[in-house]
Amino acid sequence: AKKRGLPPFVIFLENSLQDMATMYPITLEGLEKCQGVSKGKAIKYGKPFVELIAAYVEEHQIERPDDFVMKSVVNKSGDKVYIIQNTDKKVPLETIAKNKGWRMDEMLEEIETIAASGTRLNLDYAIDEMIDRSEQEEIMDYFKNCETSSLQVAQEELAEFNFTWEQLKIMRIKFLIKYGL
Repeated sequence: AKKRGLPPFVIFLENSLQDMATMYPITLEGLEKCQGVSKGKAIKYGKPFVELIAAYVEEHQIERPDDFVMKSVVNKSGDKVYIIQNTDKKVPLETIAKNKGWRMDEMLEEIETIAASGTRLNLDYAIDEMIDRSEQEEIMDYFKNCETSSLQVAQEELAEFNFTWEQLKIMRIKFLIKYGL
């Protein structure tokens, strides 16, 4: 992340790192099986991670699971397709969430997972409804220079603007889409 001048969470989200710490992938193919790691991300950023993990596994004589188990529910891919199709059609996010029976925060978590895996989504139509352009720039500048992906920290550091959790979350997703791959 430092080499590229990006915050660490742009490379791999916390849940991806947690999967790496439990599954110990030592190949790029194994890395792709971690939550939020697409083939593109594995190829672009994965080599130093799998080399470090392989050395750690060997040094500490760790027994790795032979078969990685995907941590997803069967309907997750259907949800992903639904979100992608509806954001492509510029359906309001509230409508997408309502149609799936989700709260807005649950849907934003799903969207973030999609974005973190390298799928490009155009959320500008929804963001423009929620946040004016100058405030969008303010938030993007914050994420370019922050040390943590914590939205609580972002809310505290940007307190003067009174951004909601949803506003910061969707802007962090936009940041991931723009700089993550």
